[in-house]
Amino acid sequence: MSTEQYKIIHLPKDQWKNVPIPMRYTTDEYYDVRIQRDEKGFHVEFVKESLDVPVSHYPEEYDFPDKLYQDHWEKAYAWGVIEERDGEQELAACIETCPEEWSNRLMVTELWVHERLRRRGIGHALMAIAKEQAKLEHRRAIILETQSCNVPAMGFYLQEGFELIGFDSCCYTNRDIDRKEVRLDLGYFPRKGRVKPEDILIREETEAEYHRVEEVTLRAFWNKYRVGCNEHLLVHKVRKSDAYVPQVSRIAEVDGEIAGVICYARAMLQNGGKQKEILTFGPLCVLPDWQGCGIGGVLLEKTLELAKMEGFEGVVIFGEPDYYPRHGFKTCDHFGITTAEGKNFDAFLGIELAEGGLADFGGRFIGPEVYEDISEEENREWTRHFCTPAEQRFPCQWD
Repeated sequence: MSTEQYKIIHLPKDQWKNVPIPMRYTTDEYYDVRIQRDEKGFHVEFVKESLDVPVSHYPEEYDFPDKLYQDHWEKAYAWGVIEERDGEQELAACIETCPEEWSNRLMVTELWVHERLRRRGIGHALMAIAKEQAKLEHRRAIILETQSCNVPAMGFYLQEGFELIGFDSCCYTNRDIDRKEVRLDLGYFPRKGRVKPEDILIREETEAEYHRVEEVTLRAFWNKYRVGCNEHLLVHKVRKSDAYVPQVSRIAEVDGEIAGVICYARAMLQNGGKQKEILTFGPLCVLPDWQGCGIGGVLLEKTLELAKMEGFEGVVIFGEPDYYPRHGFKTCDHFGITTAEGKNFDAFLGIELAEGGLADFGGRFIGPEVYEDISEEENREWTRHFCTPAEQRFPCQWD
């Protein structure tokens, strides 16, 4: 049965806090945890064994049953499948995540599918949301725990690409090994490794690649700052505008795949009655599977060199304040530049391509009108040209 029948939605905290999750399962196997010590160190084995009699576990046997949005998960965020029964909403499946900020990992704190809905792909769809969140937030890993006796769950997680990263033999009681219920810690690592700069081809796009470049942009921004995105339409409109600077705009290709995009446009600084032409860009993006591999940095570095060769003396953007300063950008107050409304903030950034190229002029930044000229109706119509992932709410979104 298709998972399309079961829409996964965000579960607001004010509505679902402390709602119980009826975790239950039956197993006829377990992982026997064997720890031996000798003069050379410790030897640990996890060996799948059969139980003489199947064992079932129920929420009632635990002192602290699973619930959504428990107080110790302060930044938790949950999604689920809701069914209408007797005029009331009933939870049928859910996943809850919480960032572990200090280590930049994402924890899956709860994952549950009602018995009657299992083996229909719902668990896979829920886990796909956690994986998407990890990529959107640039988390280095997803972590979760299960128990050595929960062999069905272990099989599911291994199938989803998780691997064993550790265990705790006295997490629940001092006799967890004897009870055959040892905490197993699993991890999933979404990022590819770093790509050597010489393996990244920075080049102009061809007209035949326009749709593919817009598709890459859509995938890079989908659900990142809002539900869905409109950056793919922005690429299309910037190309057609008088502000577009094709001699600087480029794509990044890795292993024959278009992995990144940057589009430049002409902008202005106004100071009194004077004007100075500079550059802005947007979007700069990399496919989710290639993010964190250094592709965006190479794309930015190479195109800034091209912009300097074309005679442009500075670039001003609205961008992520945690990313661009690593590549030489500074907040625009360093250059005496404000927005058109006279404001400054961390995401308003600039870089000089010539000494004093921004600071010696200052003034107000006037961006190209094409960046402001995108309606929701136009975006919906344009997005129909693409095969899109599901729209979903995430905690990193602005709206």
